[in-house]
Amino acid sequence: MSTPQQRLDERYGRTPGSERRTHTLMIVAGVIFAVVFTAWVVWGGLSGTNAELETRDLGYSNVTETSIDVRWEVSVNPGTEVSCAIQALNESFGIVGWKVVELPPVTERTRVFVETLRTAEQAVTGLPYRCWLP
Repeated sequence: MSTPQQRLDERYGRTPGSERRTHTLMIVAGVIFAVVFTAWVVWGGLSGTNAELETRDLGYSNVTETSIDVRWEVSVNPGTEVSCAIQALNESFGIVGWKVVELPPVTERTRVFVETLRTAEQAVTGLPYRCWLP
């Protein structure tokens, strides 16, 4: 007569061979995961852009009920094209003006820009939202 453990093993297909197969599959899955993860880390580290991009808010001026002048600085490697989103905000921090500005590549690293934004209502501040490399 078989023991309860033997009956359970037989019922659920647990054999010494199945234990080895499970162990082998776990090792193979771990190795595959390690290879894929390593490839992803290397790809992400090596394929990233080497250009450095910095922006700095320099303020705003000439606020009217329908426009605002936003002043900002962009520092990027010479010869790099940059796009910037500029925004104007009202007193509730709602966006009342927005513009995407394309900055052509030039030989200087740091440049200062002034952009006039049309606004839907009186703005209380204007600033660069974000700049990126296209």
